[in-house]
Formats: sequence, C-alpha cells, structure tokens
Amino acid sequence: MAAVAERRGTGSAIVMVAYLMFLLVPIYWLVNMSLKTNAEITGTFSLWPQNPTLANYRTILTDPSWYMGYVNSLTYVALNTVISLAVALPAAYAFSRYRFLGDKHLFFWLLSNRMAPAAVFALPFFQLYSAVGLFDTHIAVALAHCLFNVPLAVWILEGFMSGVPREIDETAYIDGYSFPRFFVRIFMPLIASGIGVAAFFCFMFSWVELLLSRTLTSVNAKPIAATMTRTVSASGLDWGVLAAAGVLTIVPGALVIWFVRNYIAKGFALGRV
Repeated sequence: MAAVAERRGTGSAIVMVAYLMFLLVPIYWLVNMSLKTNAEITGTFSLWPQNPTLANYRTILTDPSWYMGYVNSLTYVALNTVISLAVALPAAYAFSRYRFLGDKHLFFWLLSNRMAPAAVFALPFFQLYSAVGLFDTHIAVALAHCLFNVPLAVWILEGFMSGVPREIDETAYIDGYSFPRFFVRIFMPLIASGIGVAAFFCFMFSWVELLLSRTLTSVNAKPIAATMTRTVSASGLDWGVLAAAGVLTIVPGALVIWFVRNYIAKGFALGRV
C-alpha cells in the first residue's frame, strides 16, 4: 500500500510540474523575445537570445509615450480600487446585516451589471463623459470600471461580513462605540482578508480591461494596454519593444498576487472566490 501511495504521489508531482511548465512557456517566450532585436526575432528561431540586449526595456523606460502608459494605468487602477472599496464596504454591510424590501432583487441586479459585457456600456460612457468634460481623464476610466468592480466587491465582502457574528456589533454598541468607530476599528480588521481579496479582483479587472480604457482616453490618460495596440510603424511591428512592454505589464499583477496570496486562500476557504 505504501508503495502504491508513493507511486501515486510521484505521478501527481510529475503531472503538476508538467502543467506548471506548460503555463510558464508563454511567459518565458515573452521574456525571451524582449531580450532580442527585431532582426533576430524575425530572422531566426532560437530558444534563448543569441545576443541579449536591454535596448527594448531602455526604450520603454526612456520614451514618455511608453512609460506614461504605465503611470496612467496605475493611476486610474488605484483610483478605481479605492472608490470601489469605499462604496462596497457600507453596501455589503447593509446586505449582510439588514433585511429590507427588494434586497435580494437589488443584490442580483448588482451582479447582473458585472455579467454584462463592457462593449454594452462603451458608447453611453463615451457620450456622457464627452458631454461633462471627463473624456481622456483618469477619473473617467476609474468611474467606468466601478460599474463592474463595485458589484463584485459587494458580493465578496458580503460573504466575509456574514461570517462575522452579529453579537460583535451589539457588544460594540453596548460599550459605547459609534458606528463609524466600530466599523473602522473593530469590524474592518475582522474582514481584512475579504478586503484584500476584493481589492485584488478590483485591481486585476481594472488593470487588464482594454475596451473602456481605450474608448474613454486618447492622449493624456491613455493606458499601457492601449499603447501596446499601437506599435505599428513604417518599418513594421516592433516585436521586441512590444514583448518588453508585456513583461513589464505582468510585474504589477504579480506583485499584487504575492502580497494578497494568503487572503485569496482564505477567500477560497469561505467559498466567495
């Protein structure tokens, strides 16, 4: 029996390693291309750079049309995450603690907004923001993404809040805590893992979303995702710079995943991730 169990464990490990290697192949190839010149990329096939170069990364870090794309993306992503959590926290608390007429229908309506494709809202947002003077601003993209991130954050946070006993709220009120003080000093630390999970998903959706961010911006707030779709020049497609931009685009998401990895695991345990 022990030998059979050992063989099964070895087989599972081999399958897992093979699966991880399969997942890492596109990332490795992206890094591989980012260290090559266009001539080497289009002229020969090689598993690693023959003459490694950092010129592609130097182009991105010194050209304002490239590095400002990262600045713009991080700006509206941070704005969106803060706004989404600020709106979702009290809303999720209301859904988890109170029962009112139409609460389940309202909760489903919020989730239905998350299910809708972004293309449905692109034209209305474009016309609205153009009319009020918000076109090509960071806040325009941040507010547009709230339509999708707020329902998701409410859904995640409501699950975490429902797991906190109501007796904690009542005890805090008996001890003389005002609601804002109780919510910030007692309740939010209890659902810190839920806030981390919600922030992660808000960040990732806003970071990778392209349609709305490209439709609502042109120059001043153009994100890196939109910049990467406009790399065609008279000499053709700049594959090396595009690959380097792709590698740098992965870095923020990887850092966020690293910092909230434990919170995500707790979210899976509670069944809301």
